[in-house]
Amino acid sequence: MASSSDIRSNTVVLDTNALLMPFEFSLNIDSELRGLLGSCEILVPGSMLRELKRSSNKHAKAALELSKRYRIVETEKQGDDGVLDVAVRFGATVVTNDSELRKRLHEKKIRTIHLRSRSHLVLDEV
Repeated sequence: MASSSDIRSNTVVLDTNALLMPFEFSLNIDSELRGLLGSCEILVPGSMLRELKRSSNKHAKAALELSKRYRIVETEKQGDDGVLDVAVRFGATVVTNDSELRKRLHEKKIRTIHLRSRSHLVLDEV
């Protein structure tokens, strides 16, 4: 695991599944992120909110409510492209369990954080 001095940014972007993690896995995402990164700014792409509004996931409404605690950043791009756009613009680390998105982010040398063992977040090296 990287030390906090190795972290390039104290900004993180949450994708849709990251917003659902607290409700699907009883995870305190704020506490987990503070443990990994210290103080950090949390961003949510506007496209993730649109995705949640269309979602049939039983936790989507709670995830939308949670998103109000964070800074919403508009992007013209949708889905994973929206997450990638915001991460690049802000030099941010991305919280996601989406393996395809993680692969794309790593190819662009963007750090990711994912859920391990359904219980805690871990920082991926790139």
